[in-house]
Amino acid sequence: MCGIIGTNNKSVNFTKAVELLEHRGPDNLGYYEYKNNQFGHTRLSIIDLDKEANQPMEFDQLVITFNGEIYNYKELIESEKLHCVTKSDTEVLIRLYQKYGKDFLNKLNGMFSFCIYDKTKDSFFCARDRFGKKPFYYYHKDGIFIYASEIKSILKLLCTQPEMNMNAFYEYLSFMTPINTNTFYKDIKKLFAGSFLYKEGKEFITKKYYDIDNINTTVFDEEEALKRIEEILISSVKSRLVSDVEVATLLSGGVDSSLVSALYAKIGRKKINTFCIGYDEYEHYSELNYAKVVSKHIKSNHHELIMNSKDFVNTLDLVFNQMDEPFADSASIPTYLLSEFINKHGIKVALSGEGSDESFLGYDNYFKMLEYYDKKPQKEVFNLTKDWEYNFRALNKKHIYQTSGETFTEIQKEKLLLNYKASSYIDNYNCNYPPFKWLTYIDFKIWIEDVLMTKIDRMSMAHSLELRAPFLDYRLVEYVLSIDKSVKIGNTNKYLLKKIAEKYLPLEIVNRRKKGFSFPFIEWLHKELKDESLSTILKANKKLGLFDENFLKYIYTESKDGRFKQHFWSLYIFAKWFNQNY
Repeated sequence: MCGIIGTNNKSVNFTKAVELLEHRGPDNLGYYEYKNNQFGHTRLSIIDLDKEANQPMEFDQLVITFNGEIYNYKELIESEKLHCVTKSDTEVLIRLYQKYGKDFLNKLNGMFSFCIYDKTKDSFFCARDRFGKKPFYYYHKDGIFIYASEIKSILKLLCTQPEMNMNAFYEYLSFMTPINTNTFYKDIKKLFAGSFLYKEGKEFITKKYYDIDNINTTVFDEEEALKRIEEILISSVKSRLVSDVEVATLLSGGVDSSLVSALYAKIGRKKINTFCIGYDEYEHYSELNYAKVVSKHIKSNHHELIMNSKDFVNTLDLVFNQMDEPFADSASIPTYLLSEFINKHGIKVALSGEGSDESFLGYDNYFKMLEYYDKKPQKEVFNLTKDWEYNFRALNKKHIYQTSGETFTEIQKEKLLLNYKASSYIDNYNCNYPPFKWLTYIDFKIWIEDVLMTKIDRMSMAHSLELRAPFLDYRLVEYVLSIDKSVKIGNTNKYLLKKIAEKYLPLEIVNRRKKGFSFPFIEWLHKELKDESLSTILKANKKLGLFDENFLKYIYTESKDGRFKQHFWSLYIFAKWFNQNY
């Protein structure tokens, strides 16, 4: 796991731009120059700890900067008969590129973003993994090309501050983050997951190499499904233990992280380290007791971190600076502190439970979708743009699900924003799936790619910690999407996964009610900052003139009573960023 950066426009600020990524890889900072091109890399040594695996790496006129892990790299060396000098997964990418050109990405099982520069052709080939686990930002304008793991390093190489991207802001209000390749900075984009970018002549072209938009339903037998899911999940956990350093787990006490931890403990046949975070007040948010039950069951070395309101307010700016742009998932803060806690124990790698809910129907919205559409006449055509009103989390038009306390709907944005007209931001996410399956698809394309993966990457890498998500093995995702809904639904959310978990976990963990990774962020915001949070937003609005201040104050007042919490938090985070940057 690392930080990468490169440009075709030599800059005196390049060394500083690389240093801004040092938290992602403090073990080695590497630089390489060729003509007007510069490449930088910060390394977190996990596979092949020798210096020979440092980057930028060059073989046969090819220069690579790579962030991530290729879990099947040893198998690829053997099956593809690759001749490698080093023992690293980085060189495997170069050798595959030499053999197949751009057509090797679907051979990889892992998380990655990388750029391969061909000195003989003056060409760039960049790619991002299937589900966006690793970030890839880039800038291309007036012949200048810059890419990096984080926006801050791109900004360091630009002569002027880019204008604010209003489309990104509108998307952010609905989705907690910009989508559709947007960032808050004009001309700085993010590469879609499952896509690659290459230079052809003077142009840079992006193409998709992977998607989950056309997986047929082929599994109709529950026993077959349970057997195969368990096999793939065990294989996924095993592959994510490939490391030359110790691997721990995040253990919240929910079924996802608990099952991953239990499988790891059984596979590894050793006492593993597990980590959990809790809170010193508002204990209904805490899951420490459940995590203790699991830890005792799997006999792990368990570590607890207790967070309080002072920790919250003292961490706000640290988290804010790591994100580079507004990002409104409040769980970033406990994730940041837990990552710091794990790092202090000398651990570089941990497994997490992200990605289960979206595949195995962990959210109530899936069942509300089923309840509604099972009543619709079969002849009705499902049109995503018309039927899904504005927010991928809510069918507000049909009053199936209200989003008070979640993200802004277009109706609410019209009330908040002056001169705003409702729009659709999900046209790029259309596919031929029926409504039920499409909801999983859209969650992968937006919620996982742009929210969950952004959160765990930035917050863990802030402390040089690599998080691996076994539930996001593409083999598992594809298989679960191929299972007929009659088999998946069962009598509870995550029915199939819970059936498997019964073999490894206490029933009180398997059957407990789902609880998201939440904490008293809005209670502590008001307790510690009082009216300062509202003043921050009003200050930004004096320059922007965007908000109806009466509606803004209404949201503020409501948030004190636990309503419109996410709405107010999103506005506060945005205003902090705007006041600091514009």
